[in-house]
Amino acid sequence: MPAYRYEAAQASGKILKGVIDADSVRQARALLREQGLSAMEVTAVGTQEASASFSFASKVKPADLALATRQLASLLAARLPLEQALGAVVEQAETSAVRERFAAVRSEVISGNTLSQALSRFPKDFPEVYRALIAAGEQSGDLGVVMGKLADYIESRTALAQRVLLAFTYPAIVTLVAIGVIMALMTYVVPKVIGVFASSKQALPFLTTALIYVSDVLRQWGWVMLLILVVALVVWRWALKTPAIRLGWDRRLLNAPLIGRLIRGVNTARFASTLAILVGSGVPLIRALEAGAQTLTNAALKHNVADTVARVREGASLSRSLAAGGQFPPVMVHMIASGEATGRLPEMLERTATNLSQETERRALTLTGLLEPLLILIMGGVVLLIVLAVLLPIIEINQMVR
Repeated sequence: MPAYRYEAAQASGKILKGVIDADSVRQARALLREQGLSAMEVTAVGTQEASASFSFASKVKPADLALATRQLASLLAARLPLEQALGAVVEQAETSAVRERFAAVRSEVISGNTLSQALSRFPKDFPEVYRALIAAGEQSGDLGVVMGKLADYIESRTALAQRVLLAFTYPAIVTLVAIGVIMALMTYVVPKVIGVFASSKQALPFLTTALIYVSDVLRQWGWVMLLILVVALVVWRWALKTPAIRLGWDRRLLNAPLIGRLIRGVNTARFASTLAILVGSGVPLIRALEAGAQTLTNAALKHNVADTVARVREGASLSRSLAAGGQFPPVMVHMIASGEATGRLPEMLERTATNLSQETERRALTLTGLLEPLLILIMGGVVLLIVLAVLLPIIEINQMVR
């Protein structure tokens, strides 16, 4: 039974949005009337027009996608037909985005498409890795098991990035608070306190004079400086859309002393995990590499994978092809070579992903552990300079009185 996305009004005037199953638009409107709703708009879900309208809707979040995939895997493992399993996921969905996407997928499946073909209608919500695994599960006839692995993969894929982000959250908050406090002192407190000494015509210490100058510049030109900074950021983001500029910038990031190792670690761990689950599920290596490249956020690493795909097509081994680009860690290359030699490539890739994730997390925690006291020292030093600039004229006046 097809699904229809509706927008209807209650008797009280409240507008409701949702998805309803019906044989036709007319039946959908009739079902809404039976529920005491006045249909304002009813559109079929799963058509090309509906897919286009979804471009303005909210995207399915990874956490919601993992939960829906886990539910679907459990239902399929219980030997429930795919159509009923998708219907149960739609009924249990906690967000409108998940409800509409899976209702659309269900409509496509009912109309005769396979699950992977139905998912391909919504590439923004179901990435290539997701669709490739579903297709592999359909070919092997064990879709429930594959979807269970897929749910584990989605959860683990974002776990490392979230842990690294959380590790840097506290230093980022401390930095923003420090900048806010210093700006408030320089633009509001310092001018009022030091203004008394400036009007006394006495010779002020160099530190106090410099502080007055900086305070005046911030008060008069601070908004201009902020505007220039915003414009520079916008121009820079626009420039990064150029492939050559983005490639050069990402290569420099990978070679940066501290941040480069974190970026490389997060990307390579995610890439190795993706290859492990794809190759282990029977997906051809070339397609696995192409799907894995989409999980990379660094253009230099993507370029390395594209070169790897070309070399593997020509008959080269995966380990030698990855090593030729020089962007992936040597440990990862050696582990892949060992997996190719022993016929245990998926296992070696999974072990590589685990090791890289643990190493990257340790480095992130170490770096943030060093950043926190460093930020406190910098903030304390700036505040100390401001206090000294205020106190020095007072000390000189006291000495003159004596």
